[in-house]
Amino acid sequence: MTTGVKFRLALWAVIGAIVAFGWGLYFASADKATPIGPIVFTLAVVTVPVAGLVSYFHLTFGVTASVVWNTGTYAVIGLIVEMLRRHHRPLGISN
Repeated sequence: MTTGVKFRLALWAVIGAIVAFGWGLYFASADKATPIGPIVFTLAVVTVPVAGLVSYFHLTFGVTASVVWNTGTYAVIGLIVEMLRRHHRPLGISN
């Protein structure tokens, strides 16, 4: 792995942590009396995949665990993107 790939993977992980922390702050400060709209819930499940698992299996999950799991999830997604990017990169060989 080159330094650029490691940097991009770390960037994916940091972005995942920021996204999960942002949703945690949003849900902590949201009014508990008003139900969450379906658009907000769908957006949260798409950007924090562990939230979908938690809601599907009715588990209790804290913000810290969500941030840690989302960081790992985004790092794996970044690794997949980097593998696809490297696989589809043109070689630059001319005739």
